[in-house]
Amino acid sequence: MWLWALLPICQAVFGTLGIWTVFAVSVSNGSVNLTEGFPYISECGSYNPQSCLFSQMCNICSVLALWIVIIRFQQVKDFGNHGKANIAGIILGFISSVGISIIGNFQQSVVKSIHLLGAFLAFFLGLAYFWVLCTLLVVLMVVLHNTGSPSAAAVCEWVLVMLFFGLFGLFAAEFRHIDCHHLTIQKPSLGNASVVVNSFVVDAFHTENTQVQ
Repeated sequence: MWLWALLPICQAVFGTLGIWTVFAVSVSNGSVNLTEGFPYISECGSYNPQSCLFSQMCNICSVLALWIVIIRFQQVKDFGNHGKANIAGIILGFISSVGISIIGNFQQSVVKSIHLLGAFLAFFLGLAYFWVLCTLLVVLMVVLHNTGSPSAAAVCEWVLVMLFFGLFGLFAAEFRHIDCHHLTIQKPSLGNASVVVNSFVVDAFHTENTQVQ
């Protein structure tokens, strides 16, 4: 069922368009001044009206990311590679998804401490989920920010987020072979008092039937 491949693509496209729309609105209404330096994503989404768009975008991306993480977890499990790494992956992915929602709903200009907590959960734990070029970008962003180069650090942040969306989009290649089975109930025969309920699995690989006595 190749339609599942559209899920990570939608995540990547919607997230990318979303944050750049927030950037465009913040520049057009003067919330950020590009002559003073390149802004952080959080700075662009801190003020009305773009803060509303930023919150909604983060919430939707959080749900989509969590959905992708769950599907990937079950996919790896059904491939026979279920182990501690797979369990750690879904835990990190879940926490990172929650962090995305926290970033959007607690703006930097309102509750900075909680906003930074969400950024830590989304970026640093998301980094553990996508252990690639993200590592260099996160380290570089922190170093540049702490050494008085906020514009360069902000550029690293934008590139990092774009990379995250791109990596999510790559799951489309894995999800295009997934089939989907629906929840069904098999009626028992006259000589059998048990009812067999087929489990609903979002990524539809081989699952065992659950017998309800």
